[in-house]
Order: sequence, then structure tokens, then C-alpha cells
Amino acid sequence: MADVVPLSPDPRGRVRPAPQVAGPPATAAPSPATRVADDDDVGPPGFVAPGVDRREIRKLKRGDYAPGSRLDLHGQTAAEAVVSLTRFIDLERRRHRCVCIVHGRGLHSAGNRPVLKARARACLRQHRAVLAYADAPPADGGDGAVYVLLRK
Repeated sequence: MADVVPLSPDPRGRVRPAPQVAGPPATAAPSPATRVADDDDVGPPGFVAPGVDRREIRKLKRGDYAPGSRLDLHGQTAAEAVVSLTRFIDLERRRHRCVCIVHGRGLHSAGNRPVLKARARACLRQHRAVLAYADAPPADGGDGAVYVLLRK
């Protein structure tokens, strides 16, 4: 490396300087309740439990796992939805590898904010039997439903 000579700059001006990258704007940290409600609006559209291959989300979206059972949460309050979702997962994990949860898109909620969507996905992230979940294909509800891969 002792005989290395640096190159002279390109006279044609092809080398551009690196663009300046600004950090995110400073904002107040949201409260924990807001963070849970807003997770799916800004975060990734799927979830994979620790230790599970991230390719499982792709398989769920592609339809490699056909849902064996469905749960519709329309018309329930957030508390009722969490209870019925937990009961449903506990019951179906012994019978099916994949299930479909229909929570809706929140079009008729106050302020058009998807209350059930955020609460259902937060509940799924915390449930031990859930290995992964992803938005359902458009034919099964799109972003108003979720395919859930369950632990055997």
C-alpha cells in the first residue's frame, strides 16, 4: 500500500457530493395508548414473532396458507373484540394453522379511525400462539382483514 497514489478528480464533473441527510423532526413522544392505536398506520403491514422467518409474511400474503376459519369483529366494541379474538385464537390453534380475522377498515368509526384494527393487531402481537400476521388479499378483505399464522 506504500506505492498507492490517489486519483485526481474527474475533470468532467461526474462525481457528485453525497446529499445532506436531515434527521427526523423533533416531536413530543406519544403516550403509550396513542402508540398502540397508531402502530399499524405508520408501521409495517405485517408482524413476525421473534425467532420466526420473515418470509412467512410473504407466504401469508401470497395465500400459501389457506385460512381454515374466520372471525368477524364487526359491530363489537374494542373490549368485546379483544375477548372474542383471544378466545377464538385459543380455540382454533389446535385445529387450524392459519385463520382470517375480519376487523374492518374503520370507515364508520368516529373520525374514520380504525379502532378495531389497531386493537385486534395489538392483541395478536401479544398472543403467544401467533407466529405471524399479514393483511389479507383483496378478495378476503384487504386491509380490513388479517391472515394469522398460528403455532401448532
